[in-house]
Amino acid sequence: MERSGQREGEAGVAVAAPAFREALRFWLKLGFISFGGPAGQIAIMQRELVEKKRWIGQERFLHALNFCMLLPGPEAQQLAIYCGWLLHRTRGGLAAGLLFVLPSAFMLWGLSYLYVVQGEAPWMVGLMAGLKPAVVAVVASAVPRLAAKSLTTPVLAVIAAAAFVLIFVFEVGFPWVVGGAALAGWAGQRFAPQWFPGKARAPNSGGVPDSAVNSSRESAGWGRALRVALLGGGLWAAPIVAAGFALGWGSVLVAQGLFFSQAALVTFGGAYAVLPYVAERAVEVHGWLTGPQMLAGLAFAETTPGPLIMVLQFVGFMGGWNQPDGGLSPLLAATLCAGMTTWVTFAPCFLWIFLGAPHVERLRDKPGLNAAFAAVTSAVVGVVLSLAVWFAWQIWRPATASGGEWDWFAVALSVAAFVALHRFKANLIAVIAAAGAAGWLWTTAAG
Repeated sequence: MERSGQREGEAGVAVAAPAFREALRFWLKLGFISFGGPAGQIAIMQRELVEKKRWIGQERFLHALNFCMLLPGPEAQQLAIYCGWLLHRTRGGLAAGLLFVLPSAFMLWGLSYLYVVQGEAPWMVGLMAGLKPAVVAVVASAVPRLAAKSLTTPVLAVIAAAAFVLIFVFEVGFPWVVGGAALAGWAGQRFAPQWFPGKARAPNSGGVPDSAVNSSRESAGWGRALRVALLGGGLWAAPIVAAGFALGWGSVLVAQGLFFSQAALVTFGGAYAVLPYVAERAVEVHGWLTGPQMLAGLAFAETTPGPLIMVLQFVGFMGGWNQPDGGLSPLLAATLCAGMTTWVTFAPCFLWIFLGAPHVERLRDKPGLNAAFAAVTSAVVGVVLSLAVWFAWQIWRPATASGGEWDWFAVALSVAAFVALHRFKANLIAVIAAAGAAGWLWTTAAG
């Protein structure tokens, strides 16, 4: 219970309730230090919010994490929004979510601009020659990690294999694969529960009891839900509608707004899960960028803080640069497209949290929902494997090479990076930096 600016914290210790300004400083700091992908970002929040500052109770934190894992979109950013909402309701959620992505958005815009103006410079060519094979290894190393966590029954392993075959061999759309896996999990838990986990799994940590400040409830009535849905949905769609009236409904800006809004609805299991779908449509259908450019964007996203799904901003930037709408300079078009892509990718995250947070306790123990999520995360293993194979083919045997010859330097560098990451658990940033240096040295010596 809060008294005189304090609340009853964990283990019975009185802890000062954080002022909004104090929380704001933490969210800004988090935006600059959130390296390491979702696992690293969640670990930072666990350490800082639960164990060190004791602003969030352990039970509430885990409940929030379970809920965010059921949602499409980057779970680490959604967890930050949820924690901000717990502390300071709407303004806290907005501050936490925006500051989680803004630093990486500005950094990636700068790297994107540097890439398009310096892409043919020898130093950039050499750097990319090392970074792209390293990205193949990064994606490939995610497969065994995901498999160890997700494929807990033989049926879930079959779902993963089926997802790979459907996407890589038969080119079935990612939304259909996700939907089919979710339906299989829900039906399987109902008719064969021994094969489909129906209980949400939470990270094992601490055992610190929940705190009183986080036990408060907000009205979960239909009136509030309708207001949040209308306002959130309207803000989500507003830039697309504005772009349609300003530039025409057939413009690249509108096309990207619609496409990445659709992608935001099916981004289950992290960025790697949706990238095959994005790459196939952005590269082969819309022609916004090339396969090697997609890999370059992923390399940039891996080396900046924030969620990896930020790579979609690079896709948007390149689409605007390569196909500027009438009358716009390439830089202005690219900047607008990058902003549009970032907006429609992350705006839904706020909507899901503000709409669903009051209902989280009702959702977390639904066996059918948890089984559906288990099936989707299993399918993601197959999806990520297909992404690794697609990336490897783009880099190891590039179409631009004479006769489609193998690039044995890229193959060797990918294998070395994979061994470093998977076998020796090397630091990701160190591996990417070493690969970039190796690529620069190799192209310098060969040139």
